[in-house]
Amino acid sequence: MTPTDPEGILLIDKPQGITSHDVVNRVRRIYKMKKIGHAGTLDPMATGLLIMLVGKATKVSQYLMSLPKVYTGRIRFGQVTDTQDAEGDIIEEKPIPEGLTEDKLKAEMNAFLGDQYQTPPMFSAKKVKGVPLYKMARKGQEVEREPRIIHVSSFKLNGFHLPEADFELACSKGTYVRTVAHDLGQTLGCGAHLTALRRTKIDRFTEDDAYPLESLAEKPASELARVLIPVYKAVPSHVLG
Repeated sequence: MTPTDPEGILLIDKPQGITSHDVVNRVRRIYKMKKIGHAGTLDPMATGLLIMLVGKATKVSQYLMSLPKVYTGRIRFGQVTDTQDAEGDIIEEKPIPEGLTEDKLKAEMNAFLGDQYQTPPMFSAKKVKGVPLYKMARKGQEVEREPRIIHVSSFKLNGFHLPEADFELACSKGTYVRTVAHDLGQTLGCGAHLTALRRTKIDRFTEDDAYPLESLAEKPASELARVLIPVYKAVPSHVLG
């Protein structure tokens, strides 16, 4: 890094089909610098708000990762997949209960509000004894995972069109939304998996302020620093010390 290297918070609208690390690599090429990271992973299937940290802004990653998040998405009932989302293989199919109404589904969703323990899925980047769980899962292995506390502050039904339903979820850091979808399906007795997911908000940062990767790549070098949010505007002063 040089004294003139840009630094700040960059809001990206992640496209579907690439990993969060892919986005980091793209931004590194665009800014022509290595010290770039992100504050909170999105699965390849997911789209939406991804906070990028450019230059010295990487020092506030832990604070930004701890912020609450809001998602919209779609759940498919009656099918369980090994990844808990549409990218996996269907491992179980069950009929959807005939009595599953919009009101019944809302009631079951309300039961997810508040603090709860959630078990991380096998297909995840969480490590056990230094090995990412997804590497074990790809070998057909399953190991015991320690449940962790998450908080769901809102779980709203936005659309009801069986076998699918649309939702909005507000939750704490570390929440696996596809696991929420899976667990809701288990509660209903028919199984379920996530078919679409978009992160719309991270605390006060919203998707409306995010740049699509392609539009960022088209900006001249002289404008790249201007799209960054200064660190002092993005985090409280006590975090900066």
